[in-house]
Amino acid sequence: MSKSANAKALALLPLLWFYDKIFKSINILYGDIMNLSGKVVLESGFIFDYAAMLGTEVISTEKIVALQDEAKGAAAALAVIRDTGIAKAHLSKDGTPEHVFFTRLPFVREGNPNTPESIQRLKDFGAYVQREIDAVVFLGVGGSYLGNKVIFDIFAGTGWNVGCEKRRQCYPRVYFSGNNLDADQYSEIFTELEYLSEQDSGKNGKFRVLLVPISKSGTTLETLAAFTYFYEFCQKSLLLQTEVAVVTDQQEGASPLHILAKANHWRSFDIKEGIGGRFCVFSDPGLVTAAVIGMDIDAFLRGARDMELACRTEALDQNPALLNAVLKYIAAAEGMDIEVFMPYAASMKSVGEWYVQLLAESLGKRQDRVGRTVHYGRTPIAAVGSTDMHAQTQQHQDGKRDKVIQFVEIAERKQEIILNNPFPQVDAFARYSGLGIDATLKVALAANEEALTSDGRLNAKYILPFLNEYYLGQLLYFLMLSVAYEGELADVDAYDQPGVETYKRIMKQKMSGD
Repeated sequence: MSKSANAKALALLPLLWFYDKIFKSINILYGDIMNLSGKVVLESGFIFDYAAMLGTEVISTEKIVALQDEAKGAAAALAVIRDTGIAKAHLSKDGTPEHVFFTRLPFVREGNPNTPESIQRLKDFGAYVQREIDAVVFLGVGGSYLGNKVIFDIFAGTGWNVGCEKRRQCYPRVYFSGNNLDADQYSEIFTELEYLSEQDSGKNGKFRVLLVPISKSGTTLETLAAFTYFYEFCQKSLLLQTEVAVVTDQQEGASPLHILAKANHWRSFDIKEGIGGRFCVFSDPGLVTAAVIGMDIDAFLRGARDMELACRTEALDQNPALLNAVLKYIAAAEGMDIEVFMPYAASMKSVGEWYVQLLAESLGKRQDRVGRTVHYGRTPIAAVGSTDMHAQTQQHQDGKRDKVIQFVEIAERKQEIILNNPFPQVDAFARYSGLGIDATLKVALAANEEALTSDGRLNAKYILPFLNEYYLGQLLYFLMLSVAYEGELADVDAYDQPGVETYKRIMKQKMSGD
């Protein structure tokens, strides 16, 4: 090599060293991302299929790479919450510091919101109700209602009060009220209770109705209005015998419901500090319904616990909740401000309604945690497949590109129905002969996915091997964690609801005449 060539080579060495370092840094970053195969499969069998969220103009590998540090920061913030119960800048509605303890709910141990004693009390309560009570009326709104309705719809179902074989063995009829200010609803339920008492003398000679008001403060308008009505009219009825069990804050003097429970020797269950309404389905407010209908509480909490343990790592390809949050956060930055939650199971309609509150209250914030106006959050929409393929999918497919569609699929159902053709003389019915209903539902979901994906419409899917207590626990807790991680990415308080407090304050003023 000539002296001039050698000199040029030596001159290039610093530049080559620099490029080598840059290349290795990029490769390290991309190495983590390239493990994102489009699907996270947990040991439990829960699957997060996000392939259709990638490779579009909206969400690119480069954008995910750019969020690596923020994702690690979100994981670290949740680790602090797990260890200390402290969330950055989180205050209660009266401006005082408030803990965040929802990550402790799956672990039944002394010092946690769920203890061995509290779970046993719930099971004992369920056994008592099944033995002694003929009808239960749950009275709650928001988080004190929506999670309970999820549990009831999936594990009791629409036929519970009329023809369910399990219920006829020993379980009470179940009603929900107090979730709206609706005089017609109150009257209809009470009229049905009196009618039933005329037809049935009850388990112990008199038709016994248990009222269960659920309110952390003990002052929630919708709950107390319904409770006042039902308590008065059930007490006056010559046909009904009334009992009460309250679910409320048990701190001394904190809740009027707790004061009443002590004075009247009613059963009382606790709503612990640090458990917001939209996170309370894994605690007494939700588990009280589970106990009444004989749901497997241990399996439900075990599902949540396994999801919690699976979602503690900062590695995006292994933590489905953190990855879900990152993908949604990127989509939000690109104008995707509507989120459709669409399970393909009729019994899961209420899961979508529960998720509406979780997403809306947690992330719909005017300001971030340093006081900047951000107007963050997405508008949640509940849908059901295949029903809403005939109602909403036209907008999803051809409307504005402002939506993320989230599907839920149940891999294996309890039963499959195969249709016969009772009308062989009509040609149109021939194609339904031999049709499997669940198999066809899966075809409908796959068709919806493919249609959306072919047009670059963002969608993802959560797959549950079965719809049972364990996997419902996994799904609900996964959604909670996803929202919590996204709150950290957006730097908003995912645990307060100042907008709700605004209307409540105005409503109280109007009712008082001020």
